[in-house]
Amino acid sequence: MKVFRSVSSASAGVVARGVPLLGLVLLAACGGGSGGKTVLTVYSPHGKELLEYYEKGFEQAHPGVDVQWVDMGSQEVLERLRAEKANPQADVWFGAPAESFDKAAREGLLAPYTPSWSAKVAPASHDAQGRWYGTYLTPEVIAYNSQAVPAAQAPRDWDDVLDPRWKGKVLVRDPIASGSLRAIFGGILARSVAQTGSTAAGWEWLKRLDANTKEYVLNPAMLYQKLGRQEGVITLYNMPDIATLEQRTRTPVGYVIPASGTPLLVDGIALVQGARHAAVARQFYEYVTTERAMLDAARRFLRIPARTDLPADSLPGWIQEANRAIKPMPGDPKLVADSLDAWMAQWDANVRNSSRR
Repeated sequence: MKVFRSVSSASAGVVARGVPLLGLVLLAACGGGSGGKTVLTVYSPHGKELLEYYEKGFEQAHPGVDVQWVDMGSQEVLERLRAEKANPQADVWFGAPAESFDKAAREGLLAPYTPSWSAKVAPASHDAQGRWYGTYLTPEVIAYNSQAVPAAQAPRDWDDVLDPRWKGKVLVRDPIASGSLRAIFGGILARSVAQTGSTAAGWEWLKRLDANTKEYVLNPAMLYQKLGRQEGVITLYNMPDIATLEQRTRTPVGYVIPASGTPLLVDGIALVQGARHAAVARQFYEYVTTERAMLDAARRFLRIPARTDLPADSLPGWIQEANRAIKPMPGDPKLVADSLDAWMAQWDANVRNSSRR
């Protein structure tokens, strides 16, 4: 069994067990699994714990398969698939916001597939041509170090994060690479359009956030470490990862579902167009999306299933509570999908670190 991860493909140090990623990809391309096994390559931002769990289960059920996964941000997955379009290296893309999958589908990077449970998700949770389907629902939240910030004093809504008392105390995952932060920033701008007819208020909000931000952190692991060490005490991120951080590592964190509404992402799965091991990829796709797999994801890894056929009382209490508390942020999803790349480029050029220029 081989497992490989990457923290950031933007870094020259993308490695797996000390081996350059390029070498591992070439190994996978040659079918060089342990003992002649079929190598199934999965690109995913879902993290070590969830990916190892499904890897081990799938390999036990399919002894002739060696699952190898690359852990990177959802935007990084999209960029890699674009770069590899002429010679695909991955078989499955497991995890990213629908917006990213929609782009990949339009660019011919994804293969159509109708899973056995296709009727069990809402129409908005899958591509009309079957090129991706939703797996989890991911709300974005405000998180804080609970040793440094009492729960009663934590920000309750997005605008509270702009309070001057948090100046120099906010950590933000680098939005260019992070699907969660892209969703939050896009949501803020779309909310501005919905409320005022213009993005101007949204850009002002992002500038004020920049003024309070201590650092745009390169990857999730660094974000978690810095938050735990109180190098910053407030962050914006997705609820499952923050909840998992507290549960798995006992890092003192709490989170608040913003009262005015939050982006609720549909997290998906897709087969890569031109994958070398398409049949095995379909088997893996089905394996990680069964009813049992969805319940395991909810109970073990704090994911909210997108499937609508799971009885509410079979889900953990925190999910039932979150489903009652989550209010979608106002805004036009199509506007976000059509505008987000341009918005992020504008943010990178004109807002990032503008308060320190």
